[in-house]
Amino acid sequence: MQIVLEPWHWFVLGIGLMLIELVIPTFAAIWFGLAAIMVSILYWIFPWMGFATQVVTWTILSILCTILWFKFIKPLSIDKTKAGLPREATIGQIGMVIQTGLNHEQIKVRFSLPILGADEWVCRTASSVQVGDRVIVTDILGNDLLVQRYSSNPSSPQQGK
Repeated sequence: MQIVLEPWHWFVLGIGLMLIELVIPTFAAIWFGLAAIMVSILYWIFPWMGFATQVVTWTILSILCTILWFKFIKPLSIDKTKAGLPREATIGQIGMVIQTGLNHEQIKVRFSLPILGADEWVCRTASSVQVGDRVIVTDILGNDLLVQRYSSNPSSPQQGK
């Protein structure tokens, strides 16, 4: 008995596997579905492919799609906001002063990576800083970040003043 599949069989299998991803969000079935759709296209272009060739092609394409996902695409989805991280992860972050002269020695600081979900913060500082100065987070006081002027040179007298 010989198994005969048509290109639309592979296409329906691919769509079905991708729809399963909606119910079981593991991000694994989508790659098997994408590989099945690719086999459907290849089988449509090369109709002399045998069943064993189709299954081997589907297996290889499934593995390749999964490897490519973990190697190249998934790293792009890493959360770099530092939201939900402990206090120790926030202390030491460096930002730039973008506004001074706010109430009660407060300044507005922009951080290159969002801290606790926001990239701009109204901060408190005990030292004199100007717009454009780099500052470092030294403490968290309630809802405010405490910052001080930062210098990349550790022996600089500016840091800690």
